[in-house]
Amino acid sequence: MVRCGLQCTAPIAFPPQLIHKPWNTQVAVMTEEARLVLFHSLETVAPMMAPKPTNPANNAHICLLDILQSHVQVYPLNEVKSYINISHTNKSSCWLNPLFRVGCTQRLQQHDMYQVLPEDGSEWLGERLQKLWDKEVQQAAKDFRSPKLSKVLIQCYWRSYAVFGVYTFIEEVIKVIQPLLLGKLIQYFEGYDPDDLAALHEAYGYAVGISITTIGLAALHHLYFYHVQRAGMKIRVAMCHMIYRKVSLESFMGKTAAHTDSRIRIMNEVVSGIRIIKMYAWEKPFSALVSEVRRKEISNIMNSSYLRGLNMAAFYVASKIIVFITFAVYVLMGNEISSSSVFVVMSLFGAVRITITLFFPSGIEKVAETRISVKRIKTFLLLDEIGYQTVCLPVTDKAECMVEIQDLICYWDKTLDAPTLQNVSFSVKSEQLLAIIGPVGAGKSSLLSTILGELPQERGVVKVKGELTYASQQPWIFPGTIRSNILFGKDLNPQKYERVLRACALKRDMELLPEGDLEVVGDRGSNLSGGQKARVNLARAVYQDADIYLLDDPLSAVDAEVGKHLFEQCICGVLRKKPRILVTHQLQYLKAADQILVLKEGHMVARGTYSELLSSGVDFTSLLKREEEDEVQSPEPGHEALGTSPVSCALSQSSAPSRCSSVLSVMDAAEHCMVERTVKEESRSEGTVAISLYVKYYRAGANMFVLLVLVLLNLLAHITYVLQDWWLAFWASKQEHLNVTQSILNGHNATQPILNGHNATRQLDLDLYLGVYAGLTGAAVLFGFLRSLLFLGVLVRAAQALHNRMFSSILRTPVLFFDVNPIGEAHGNCH
Repeated sequence: MVRCGLQCTAPIAFPPQLIHKPWNTQVAVMTEEARLVLFHSLETVAPMMAPKPTNPANNAHICLLDILQSHVQVYPLNEVKSYINISHTNKSSCWLNPLFRVGCTQRLQQHDMYQVLPEDGSEWLGERLQKLWDKEVQQAAKDFRSPKLSKVLIQCYWRSYAVFGVYTFIEEVIKVIQPLLLGKLIQYFEGYDPDDLAALHEAYGYAVGISITTIGLAALHHLYFYHVQRAGMKIRVAMCHMIYRKVSLESFMGKTAAHTDSRIRIMNEVVSGIRIIKMYAWEKPFSALVSEVRRKEISNIMNSSYLRGLNMAAFYVASKIIVFITFAVYVLMGNEISSSSVFVVMSLFGAVRITITLFFPSGIEKVAETRISVKRIKTFLLLDEIGYQTVCLPVTDKAECMVEIQDLICYWDKTLDAPTLQNVSFSVKSEQLLAIIGPVGAGKSSLLSTILGELPQERGVVKVKGELTYASQQPWIFPGTIRSNILFGKDLNPQKYERVLRACALKRDMELLPEGDLEVVGDRGSNLSGGQKARVNLARAVYQDADIYLLDDPLSAVDAEVGKHLFEQCICGVLRKKPRILVTHQLQYLKAADQILVLKEGHMVARGTYSELLSSGVDFTSLLKREEEDEVQSPEPGHEALGTSPVSCALSQSSAPSRCSSVLSVMDAAEHCMVERTVKEESRSEGTVAISLYVKYYRAGANMFVLLVLVLLNLLAHITYVLQDWWLAFWASKQEHLNVTQSILNGHNATQPILNGHNATRQLDLDLYLGVYAGLTGAAVLFGFLRSLLFLGVLVRAAQALHNRMFSSILRTPVLFFDVNPIGEAHGNCH
């Protein structure tokens, strides 16, 4: 889409096919597939949008208006301005200046960030790559070969990386030219002649060349890395889009959880089940279990850290070793060193040091990882998909909403002989309530899964007209406020919200809670009772205002009083005009159902109204008797079954008029009277990290003696690192001084000693100079490797000690902490 902004109205988006003539516009940015255009005034567009049917020449305007009506997309004007600012200045990075100014005065927040550019959007990038992948799959099927994801990636992004290759080629050329210019400039000072103006002008040229190459190198280097990282992020976003399109995020996380680290899995289970662990005093056994797994993990980490230490040390000493070998061979072959040759050689090796010691090994590693990742992603993308066989047909009239099933046969596992559902048929229309009953395992929830499209149908017809909403049997509550759990991303409508609270028997609870509906609930609703979670789950479904409601036994977790309220005020009240399918074991509500479907072992035993089923001989007596026995053992109003969690101290004040609230006993709830639950953002440090924090961190990994040895090794490594360069410069200066002295004594010019370089070099005592140089090089290498290995060892031991301390603190933390804080924060702090 081509985004256009009008100065006097909201920006609109035009399809690219309309932007084909040079209208009265100002081009702001050009992308691969889109242009951002800012119109000067509304009057420029108004003549094009005003059709004149009497003039055939205006057919284009009529067509334009028709296309605009189907393609217009509204954007805030500040977003269009941010697109323009970033697009105009991304070559010079000036677009970051406003961000820096904000960051100097306050901590940066998410709303301070710029909007994502259109060409960087996940939908645009993902759909573009998806189209090429689909073509590759189709072509591979025709050619009887396996599709290649790497080919698709190259086909999609080779142009960008070809441009980046030009950038890096120019950068490497500059890196080579710069030392040569430096060498020429040093040669001018070595043979300085104040009367040689030509040499002076030439030296000025070298100096200007060094300045230009330095500025150009800095500009190209950062520009290249910015664009290449942006291109890499585009590939990552596009691949994630394809993966999430293949499978939902929840399913993807569930599948990959089985392949995560065993220690992480155990810790997740420990933190998630902290109540049971504390109830049975299992802290020490589980701590020992995690420590044992952590010990094995640390052993592997230590081995990899040694390899990282060797690589880190090689990064610092590789250039020193190469320079030493180069000059050692150079002088042993009878040549002499000079200041110009020393600076040129060291500059050239410095230019390629990062490439040789860091980029090249890292490149090999990343290429190998990329091949493995591409292969796995390709295998994943080629997996067969289970299509949704239930298609929700749109409706224009709410009276047309319905669910119809005919002769349904379904299998969860086709290897089993007996189907999950067999010969099921029914129809539910607007203002009808279908009650599904049957013993445990009869297939009631599976039938709802079939309507949702999660259980593939083997035979039969499933027809759904309207939007579905599903309230699961196990309530799903996410960390946050009660209001956010009910709204679930929708805008707040006060009247509608109030009606939903009353219908779901939550109004009294909200009045008694200290923070009302802004009360924070823990992970999976850990500080809510089972009945409250069920009612919040039901309220979320009701607030969505869908066309069809699938309710999987929402009355089982509440007492009889609350269940009666939910059935009368919610299911048969607020939702009375909608098709409703209710799975229930509460047989006392069957008389109000328009239809009753009886399931047993996946078979439809009977279907009809309550009176029809009674007249046909269906025996409800035993079921009703059993229901009455269950009611005798059910908790009294105001209480919950065992295993639920306390809500808050305010709920303990609930009396007879407030029996719509399902809460724990007064004694259990009173324990929370002094607990203040508010949404707290996880603290983050700002400014400079205190030195004391570094000291504590390193002290966790080693004692003072080891830390002093580490500091000493760092000092020795830096001293030998500098002394090696100084000794080489000192050697070159002594050599030049000896050449000049020899030239004066022999009455020759300054260039004559070069012919006798062999004798001059020997007069410098080659063994002494080369021996000291070799010793300094060996010392730099030794101290560099020892420093890196010891440093990483201290870091690994510090990580182990801090991990053990944090995990021990988590085990000693009261359960109330997990009620008011998301478990994910505890996971993140321990991992």
